[in-house]
Amino acid sequence: MNKNDYIIRLEEEKDYAVTENLVRESFWNVYRPGCMEHYLLHCLRNDKDFVPELDFVMEKDGDIIGQNVFVRAHISSDDGRKIPIMTMGPICITPELKRKGYGKILLDYTIGKAKEMGAGALCFEGNIDFYGKSGFTFASDFGIRYHGLPEDADASFFLCKELADGYLDGITGEYAPPDGYLISEEDAEEFDKKYPPKEKLVLPGQIF
Repeated sequence: MNKNDYIIRLEEEKDYAVTENLVRESFWNVYRPGCMEHYLLHCLRNDKDFVPELDFVMEKDGDIIGQNVFVRAHISSDDGRKIPIMTMGPICITPELKRKGYGKILLDYTIGKAKEMGAGALCFEGNIDFYGKSGFTFASDFGIRYHGLPEDADASFFLCKELADGYLDGITGEYAPPDGYLISEEDAEEFDKKYPPKEKLVLPGQIF
């Protein structure tokens, strides 16, 4: 990969339809038959917790090949405080360019921008094999629990990264995804009707 063959910039309104289609192509049949992430992104941009200054796209040869967004969140600390953090995603790279290093470049760049904006920590649902390379670890290592998950359940999907050293020192508590991530399957189905039909498949590794 040529290190100069891409740019990362803020998303503009004229990009929205292209970015949503990219997200649809990237997530289709990955976590469920079909996907809802393109509708989620469509909704998040109007959410009160969305951070427009951290709404990024990655371009190569004039085409949008990746994107990532950030949303304000908090940890409900066991001592009663609300600890401000951020979460992120959907994040994706176009399917034909996955596993070529672009995803990590986009991730590291956008996390750096979140840190510059003052985010103290990130909590996120993802695969440790990929996100661990960018400094994420299991949230349980910080004493942070995922809302509604039984104590003995597998929480290896729930990751955390401190952006400010020591930001989570002495804090234990619970994280719940911001309300903006709670979208309806029916609404997502309706939204998807504006796209060309794609076959929904039940595949190994899906979680929904």
